[in-house]
Amino acid sequence: MKKHIATLFDNLDALGLWLGLLSLRLLLGWDFFESGLEKFHGSNWFMDIQDRFPFPFSVVPPEISWQMATWFELIGAIALVLGLATRFFSVSLLILTVVAIASVHWPDAWNTWSELLMGYGFTDNGFGNFKLPVLFIGMLVPLILLGPGRLSLDHWLRNRLLAPREASTPLTSPISN
Repeated sequence: MKKHIATLFDNLDALGLWLGLLSLRLLLGWDFFESGLEKFHGSNWFMDIQDRFPFPFSVVPPEISWQMATWFELIGAIALVLGLATRFFSVSLLILTVVAIASVHWPDAWNTWSELLMGYGFTDNGFGNFKLPVLFIGMLVPLILLGPGRLSLDHWLRNRLLAPREASTPLTSPISN
């Protein structure tokens, strides 16, 4: 019985190497692409909140910030879905998400921890709405630390460009092999 359970868990672990990180990439890619499309087809509202951006983003002109956010969301989303330059775009989108939390989703004022926690939601009832961006950060961190997984262009390129000996060094993550 123990052998069957161990085999089951081994098979689930192997399946997770293929599908677990892919599901994170697809979900994040979908949402960031939607957000990028909204910016692409919408008008620049960064001018209204530029003073709320953390430094050094507060000194970048709003037009440039708008274009950078739009294109990082669109190109980053496509790259995540393909699993191409996954760590680079995951870090970039994480930074973009932190800036969004600080400038858009964080409550304007809060006096107690309970007031701050009221902002941990999807809708803004006067206390912010930073739940979804915090979840995005939690989804981006595994992609930064573990890579895109086996169903990715990064994995394919790595195996094509590196010699087999180099691809299996002890410091290599078992997930990205």
